[in-house]
Amino acid sequence: MTTALAESSSSSARSQPLLDKLRAIVGKDGILADHEDLLVYECDGYVVEKKCPDIVVFPTSTEQVVEIFKLCNEYQIPFVPRGAGTSLAGGCLPIGGGLMIALTRMKRILEINLRDRYAIVEPGLVNVHLTQALKGTGYHYAPDPSSQGACTIGGNFATNSGGPHTLKYGVTVNHVMGAEIVLPDGSVAQLGGTVEDVPGYDLTGLFVGNEGTLGICTKVIVKLTRDPAAFRTMLGVFETVTDATRAISEIIGAGIVPAALEMMDQGIVSALEQAFHFGFPLDAGAVLLIEVDGLEVAVDDEAQRIIALCNQTGAREVRQANTPKERMLLWKCRKQAFGAIGRLSPSYCTQDGVVPRTKLPEILEFITACGLRHDLRIVNVFHAGDGNIHPILLFDERNAEQVARVLLASDEILAKCIDLGGSVTGEHGIGVEKISFMNKLFTPEDLAVMGLIRDCFNPKGLCSPGKMLPTSAGCGNEHVPKVKPGRRAAM
Repeated sequence: MTTALAESSSSSARSQPLLDKLRAIVGKDGILADHEDLLVYECDGYVVEKKCPDIVVFPTSTEQVVEIFKLCNEYQIPFVPRGAGTSLAGGCLPIGGGLMIALTRMKRILEINLRDRYAIVEPGLVNVHLTQALKGTGYHYAPDPSSQGACTIGGNFATNSGGPHTLKYGVTVNHVMGAEIVLPDGSVAQLGGTVEDVPGYDLTGLFVGNEGTLGICTKVIVKLTRDPAAFRTMLGVFETVTDATRAISEIIGAGIVPAALEMMDQGIVSALEQAFHFGFPLDAGAVLLIEVDGLEVAVDDEAQRIIALCNQTGAREVRQANTPKERMLLWKCRKQAFGAIGRLSPSYCTQDGVVPRTKLPEILEFITACGLRHDLRIVNVFHAGDGNIHPILLFDERNAEQVARVLLASDEILAKCIDLGGSVTGEHGIGVEKISFMNKLFTPEDLAVMGLIRDCFNPKGLCSPGKMLPTSAGCGNEHVPKVKPGRRAAM
């Protein structure tokens, strides 16, 4: 988008006739247009890039979203959806300004059907609120991102979020049966349904993970999973990260598929101990949080095999939760790992790469060397079972020289993930943060096909412009400014 066009778009978005029409749709309390109010929405968890929207609206129904989309088309204004703002890749950054559609007021659970094992929810529903609503029913919603206390189902849908239990149960797309979508032209599409294997193309699978570039979901049909009969949750304590990664390989190599297999290194363990006093050994190089679930007769055997494998690979000790309270305490330490990082550094940058499990030792050695090379402290917490790493680079964002080193180190780590046969994202998405890596992950032909798909649903490029695909791939958003490549989120 040229400067003149960007200014024209912002001018149109701030025009009094448009503001009046938006207020008529969502009410006076459903719109923000003052600069001071808009500052809250200038970024998500990816704070390196910031841009205020011209207007934020808060619809409460599909019908309101439809009318908002139609107005955006009438005034030729770009628009972007936003959930809870927990995204770590700039997914809801309003490139070029325009309208932000905040879905946080669309947070109802519309239906829970235990007989057919599904629930229908609105996109602004906080992930953990569905878990709480299902408590005691014998069923649960399996995807559990570490931010599940804040992130929304709609945001999980947009980025195909994962979480600790995806090793066994799969990511969001494996638990979405259908959705109601408002397409960029304001039409409404119903994808999938409340039964398995709906005939035709898998458009539900196409839309999960589209990062808001093909439309906005206003209802999601999610699959409910029966609660396991039994759990066994263990904490393996290791002298070194290398020993811990060897244990991971041995567990998976033995044909055991834990419900979760998470690793935290010494830096994370130290921060957690300072914050919550869990009783972790501060001199341990790494800890593994391992959980198996299933039938009572099977989990004890799996747990004992895992303990034996951990001991064979150098575990100092393996602790086992003996009560539900002890299990919840172990999971609390994993879920609150990122919240404890503030004790280590005023700012941090979380990466989201993926490597084959057998390459975990190699990528962790590279991360350590990268930290030394750039004089940065890097700590690690990640979904070890499926190779989804989350190195956390610590720095002070007030120091421009440190920021430059963090950005360079981040690029090197993600490039190494590609070299090892992996990817630059497992669950955070591409957003604006990682667009520069798309040309390294995909061929020009691959990107051209993706661009054609986006053009099919979003021909004007008004919906989430400048996201996910390089503009040079013909993605229908050539009118937006090119995003600066290689930028990383400072949190």
